[in-house]
Amino acid sequence: MGRKVTLATCSLNQWALDFDGNLERILKSIEIAKAHGAKYRLGPELEICGYGCADHFYESDTLLHSFQVLRKLVESPITQDIICDVGMPIMHHNVTPILLIRPKMLMANSGVYREMRWFSPWKQSRQVEEYFLPRIIQEVTGQDTVPFGDCVLSTKDTCIGTEMCAELWNPNSPHIQMGLDGVEIFTNSSASHHELRKADQRVNLVKSATIKSGGIYLYANLRGCDGDRVYYDGCAMVAINGDIVAQGAQFSLNDVEVITATLDLEDVRSYRGELCQPNMVRQVKVDFSLSSGDDIHLPTHQPITWHFNSPEEEISLGPACWLWDYLRRSEQAGFLLPLSGGVDSSSTACIVHSMCVLLCQAVEGGNSQVLEDVRRVVGDDSYRPEHPRELCGHIFTTCYMASENSSEDTCSRAKGLANQIGSTHMNINIDMAVKGILGIFSVVTGRWPQFRVNGGSHRENLALQNVQARVRMVLAYLFAQLGLWARGKPGGLLVLGSANVDESLTGYFTKYDCSSADINPIGGISKTDLKSFLLYCVEQFQLTALTGILSAPPTAELEPLTDGQVSQTDEADMGLTYSELSVIGRLRKISKCGPFSMFCKLIHTWKDALSPAEVAQKVKHFFRMYSVNRHKMTTVTPSYHAESYSPDDNRFDLRPFLYNTRWTWQFRCIDNQVALRQEDDG
Repeated sequence: MGRKVTLATCSLNQWALDFDGNLERILKSIEIAKAHGAKYRLGPELEICGYGCADHFYESDTLLHSFQVLRKLVESPITQDIICDVGMPIMHHNVTPILLIRPKMLMANSGVYREMRWFSPWKQSRQVEEYFLPRIIQEVTGQDTVPFGDCVLSTKDTCIGTEMCAELWNPNSPHIQMGLDGVEIFTNSSASHHELRKADQRVNLVKSATIKSGGIYLYANLRGCDGDRVYYDGCAMVAINGDIVAQGAQFSLNDVEVITATLDLEDVRSYRGELCQPNMVRQVKVDFSLSSGDDIHLPTHQPITWHFNSPEEEISLGPACWLWDYLRRSEQAGFLLPLSGGVDSSSTACIVHSMCVLLCQAVEGGNSQVLEDVRRVVGDDSYRPEHPRELCGHIFTTCYMASENSSEDTCSRAKGLANQIGSTHMNINIDMAVKGILGIFSVVTGRWPQFRVNGGSHRENLALQNVQARVRMVLAYLFAQLGLWARGKPGGLLVLGSANVDESLTGYFTKYDCSSADINPIGGISKTDLKSFLLYCVEQFQLTALTGILSAPPTAELEPLTDGQVSQTDEADMGLTYSELSVIGRLRKISKCGPFSMFCKLIHTWKDALSPAEVAQKVKHFFRMYSVNRHKMTTVTPSYHAESYSPDDNRFDLRPFLYNTRWTWQFRCIDNQVALRQEDDG
């Protein structure tokens, strides 16, 4: 009697509402699974329609087209002689759960997830109903109904149970009781997004699912940008009895990745011993065997050590893959970046360079899909990239937008980095445009505003800075639309932004300046992590120009120079260091602190460096800045979601944008605590 089973799981780069492409990738994954001898294939969550359909889930078209794709799958000879686990939305009792053998029972409804907006969980534990199939499926299968509910598959040789995505993260995960009931193979179809330093949590959860009571665990996930701010980061895996035996890539340009493992069911049974109870769970019997009769000589997969990417590697790879998906799917001809010579814009430039490195590696490795996409973006059917720097010159334009307040240092730093990565670089002087706009204002009002150093007021000083910043945005879009036209090439460019998560948190940017772009790969990454990333790029890509950029103080260069040197720095302007902002940002979002509770925590965290009165001043200053500038987040450029304290106003961090910026009650509570501490110290 055969005991060994070959199982397949996968990571697919699906795209919301791309039914043709999604079907093609599903079929390809099944074909690969069968070629490796697998009898069971697991796919990611909502792989038929794509996870990111959002309010399109309300539309009957989405349901109809999903069933049409399902029919194509059932009709295809590729799906014969293998159990295929696929995911799509369905309508049952006039609500919309998710079906993948059984409906989802626990919804992801926090952070970037809003599943309860479109779906309802199945709440009837161990209950099964009959679901009437639509006619287009009945015509193919000959079935009128199919079991629907909390049940498992029972084949001739084993028992397979399913949990989906967030159910693994729940304290009462379905696999716990299923394992005790004798289920031997657990599957998880997921749509789990990338965040820095998150991958180990996912791996540990999969390992822990089988370490207590044994079993085989298959994890499938989406990969890539399916039309939103998040990047799904793969990591398909197979585990047995608490050990990982097969691992997929976290970041990759491959649209289809299939992971297979051959495992012995007897290893599960001997590991469990007497732990499991008699089967209590409802079963759907399947006249099918996952094992074969003659498998004694078939080798099984052995435990492996998971390689985790460092945060610097994650920044280099995740946003780069996200940018490539966005570029090829938007059918544009490349990117344009205003490159200031500072850490933020240089980080964006390095991510594009990393993207070009990945593309060249994929082409060299024989990835025909990547080569086809590169040729389409470049507009040359015979083009083949030979080097990342050369490819960068085709698809990446950088421009330094100088004003009378710009220094030679930042100009040379921007030019040096552009030369090393190979971008098409331009120097643009914006003074003429700035003077033209101020001239219009002067004609209308009869007044000419002055910088503070020249005797102007705070209002004049701020307005003059903002005019420069907004002119840069207008020129960036002009060159993005017509830059290739001027060079006799087809297509347009996507404008890249480069505001980091800490600047978004405080609003330390001009509304509708160069932070206003098409997409921003670093908008969810802290300044501290970006600096570490640039140090990594110095070593990894030999970009020595970054050394000078890292040693220079961050500055917007919007105020007049002093003796040709920068007089304005970001941290002085903000009144907080970037490291302090990272701590404050995590307390505000992750620890859910308001002004008073944040102060109460920080007087202990910062007790060696700051007095309670100084901590109070910093907390109050932050919340004033945050609340005054929160309106900017309603128009912020869509950013790669990488950080759990991101202030992105779209779904993730829902807050008002009109505050009472005096925070009178909250700040009074802080002042009372400071006074009490001073009395105690006295």
